[in-house]
Amino acid sequence: MVDMVIKNEAESRYEVHVDGKLAGFLEYRDVAGVLALVHTEVDDAYAGQGLGGQLAEFALDDVLARDVKISPLCPFVAKYIDKHPEYRVTIR
Repeated sequence: MVDMVIKNEAESRYEVHVDGKLAGFLEYRDVAGVLALVHTEVDDAYAGQGLGGQLAEFALDDVLARDVKISPLCPFVAKYIDKHPEYRVTIR
């Protein structure tokens, strides 16, 4: 079903594409070297199919590869990132 999940640096977001079309995204901001995940949105046609979780997993893989911390300000992705507290920090 999912064609790909990519990092779109120009838009500051991770994107999930299905059948070549944008199906959802996870916006992020760099706050003093911490990747803050600020907003998740999935097209209604794909609701409940786990795309938000795939975006969160992709974001975590990205920060692990770059050895930076992550702050899930978006409550939806926090439940995925909370499984890896060693990489999570809180931004106030």
